[in-house]
Amino acid sequence: MDATGDLAPMTVDCPRCGTSGPERFYGPCSACRAQLRATLGSEGRAVETAAYEPKMNVTPNQVATKD
Repeated sequence: MDATGDLAPMTVDCPRCGTSGPERFYGPCSACRAQLRATLGSEGRAVETAAYEPKMNVTPNQVATKD
């Protein structure tokens, strides 16, 4: 990539399978990416978390607790 932002494909070696081919970025080739998505990919899911409870670091003094 040069300063103009040209993203033309270049010949790179796949770090996973070792084949050479035209890719826009360095990384797994198209075939390896498709295989990884098929075997390791999953749908996103919502994760439930507990409500935030602020921690009470200060103990009230006698004047504040007096009725």
